[in-house]
Amino acid sequence: MELYKGLVYPLLRTMDAEVTHDLTLRALEFAQVRTPGILRALAGELPSKSVKIAGLTFPNLLGVAAGFDKDVRVTSGLGQLGFGHIEVGTLTPRPQKGNPRPRIFRLTADNALINRMGFPNGGVLAAVPRLAALNQRPRDFIIGVSLGKQKETPLADAADDYCEVMGHVYAYADYLAVNISSPNTPGLRELQTRGYLGNLLGRVQAESQKLARQKGGGHRPLFLKIAPDITDADLDQILFAAQANQVDGIIATNTTISRDGLTSKLAEQAGGMSGAPLLRHSTELVRKIHEYTQGKMPIIGVGGVRSAADVREKLQAGAQLVQLYTGLVYEGPRVAGQILRELHPEA
Repeated sequence: MELYKGLVYPLLRTMDAEVTHDLTLRALEFAQVRTPGILRALAGELPSKSVKIAGLTFPNLLGVAAGFDKDVRVTSGLGQLGFGHIEVGTLTPRPQKGNPRPRIFRLTADNALINRMGFPNGGVLAAVPRLAALNQRPRDFIIGVSLGKQKETPLADAADDYCEVMGHVYAYADYLAVNISSPNTPGLRELQTRGYLGNLLGRVQAESQKLARQKGGGHRPLFLKIAPDITDADLDQILFAAQANQVDGIIATNTTISRDGLTSKLAEQAGGMSGAPLLRHSTELVRKIHEYTQGKMPIIGVGGVRSAADVREKLQAGAQLVQLYTGLVYEGPRVAGQILRELHPEA
């Protein structure tokens, strides 16, 4: 990782953050097909420590959060880099441009990013052939699909969008994530409130059960991704609705609108903040979820992870799996293997 931090990342910093991300995706697309051995070499030897939750066996506990591979372009490449699961998307029923550029900002002094992407993606139908191709050959990683709402869809009709996307991807996803917590789609976080959430989860769960019968292959676990910017009362309502509707797990958390403790001049840019400053707050939310559910609700911990120590914090708080995104940007392509070996030096 020293080569990446000393040479590669300083070069990438000279370019627009989204341009850099696009170049990274193109390089990974090429490497996953033409030079997969190089990606495996970057990952290094990986400990064999699988994790079983929600009826799935994850080859290891570390995954990539939604947003990195929005259109299922580099899923196998990320798997080759050592990640045990990759959450693709967020996908919407139709193609969506997202918000105007620039919409990603590096807060290097804070080891953070701010993004206001707004679910840009080519639409679920464009992603389905790539998901199908991933299922036509053996793979050693789990695929999650993040389900989203079209920007212009009224909140009262949001369940229709989630169900539509789910219907297209159900046969190819190992698990499904209901994303109601991005701060970059107007009004989306209102779906976390009592007025919408119970009905939404009920509709999505009923559709999931119907699809399981129609398509075979068993029930796909359903995870709910929540925001960090909620009160304890909000969390109680969310977890009550999740348990009442038999949600299989919680992903905690999405990005934050808080700017506490930031020093960068870009801190006032609108959007969701991810990275190191989110670590403690997101981990505390994991702890609260674990306590509320008495450890019975599987938790995927996300937010501020870039080292083995950060992963341990999430696990000690009650998470069973951990995801990162911004940590991959700052630490580079060796990060998964490095973290997993530090977590399991005896393996």
